[in-house]
Amino acid sequence: MDALTLLAFGAALALSTASPGPTITTLVARVLARGRPGAAAFCIGLILGDLVWLAAAVFGLSLVAEAAQPVLAVLKWAGVGFLLWLAWKAWNAPAALPAGMPAPAGEGARLALTGIALTLGNPKTMLFYTAITPAVLDLGRVDLAGFAALAAVLVVVYAAVLAGYVVTALKARHLLRSTRAVRRVNQAAGLAMAGAAATVATR
Repeated sequence: MDALTLLAFGAALALSTASPGPTITTLVARVLARGRPGAAAFCIGLILGDLVWLAAAVFGLSLVAEAAQPVLAVLKWAGVGFLLWLAWKAWNAPAALPAGMPAPAGEGARLALTGIALTLGNPKTMLFYTAITPAVLDLGRVDLAGFAALAAVLVVVYAAVLAGYVVTALKARHLLRSTRAVRRVNQAAGLAMAGAAATVATR
């Protein structure tokens, strides 16, 4: 696969992932409410979800996806449930100036799975890989080596976009100087995560 094609795909992906949607909203809301702990696991889940969509677009796995609908549905509703739990926790979090507590044991895996579920149920992500990607790439000519190159571009570009949002949210979080402000941010984060859950649930 030539460099120009990879560049075009990377540019389209950067524009798509940088525009706020349920995934970015949830990531920023969680970082604002909880700090850095768990952010990396959630980002890994988001990237893995995009890789699934890329594979489906490149290899035409629509039949496999159709057969796996019950599994995808369970994953989706598990993700919705966990997002609602995170929203409840953020809403009821102590109004203390945050220092960034470590994530509870096992929460990293749950956050990664939530990221995957959120991505698989995100209409914006589906639109990118089912409508925009075929306009950028000749999917019928992508072989395994080409897919590997596209996957590498996806990981680098999406990781950079997510890291930018995490760093920005962390800087905003450090500006909090009162327990009242922390309480407001926690509640806003809870509402944002609940909204993301509703978006996935009503897909």
